[in-house]
Amino acid sequence: MAKDRDAFKFLLLASAISIAFWFVPYLSFIVYPFRLFVTFIHEGGHALATLLTFGSVDRIVIHQDGSGETYSRGGAQLLVASAGYLSSTLYGALLLVFCKRGQHVKPVLAATAGVILAMTALYVSGVFGWLAGIVIATGLIFVTLVATPRVAHFFLSFLAVQCSLNALYDLRTLFLVSAYSSGASDAVNMYRMTFIPPIVWAVIWLGVSLLVLFMALRSYRRG
Repeated sequence: MAKDRDAFKFLLLASAISIAFWFVPYLSFIVYPFRLFVTFIHEGGHALATLLTFGSVDRIVIHQDGSGETYSRGGAQLLVASAGYLSSTLYGALLLVFCKRGQHVKPVLAATAGVILAMTALYVSGVFGWLAGIVIATGLIFVTLVATPRVAHFFLSFLAVQCSLNALYDLRTLFLVSAYSSGASDAVNMYRMTFIPPIVWAVIWLGVSLLVLFMALRSYRRG
């Protein structure tokens, strides 16, 4: 199918535009919703790991600066603490894989909108978090229902690239924070449970993330 053959071109174009936004002043506001999207996925990873290991989630808070917190009880805390950064990478990698086939694009966008809406309705606390969740989900539904197949395909490619790059950027930031400070972070939580230094956890998560994204991109080469 023609739209399948466009997948790699869309991926390259989405990557080029994403990188350009990092270097052109005053354009960061354009990718701000995508930054919040990654925060939802990150915090959703913590929540899902908690529920899968028989814990309970009290609430999720999304902040205007793109950070977030998940408040939970019980569960396998080693898995819960690791799930945030790795979930962002895994979701980005899955989106990259789904981008290879045009027929997958709109179902994936609709399912992603459902995930964000469910998180918002069940766990997100605070006016800003609610507004962000509703706006993001509405945007995904709009693209699903209104956009042409090619536009939707490019949008999903851009979303996949943004999710992947932001996940790596967050891990880079975590590495630097772990190296030069002892501020609160998932890596510090892991240190408290295992006595393994936070910077080691940052390196481990970064290595796993790079491997996962490499495998996802390698699938394009095989295609």
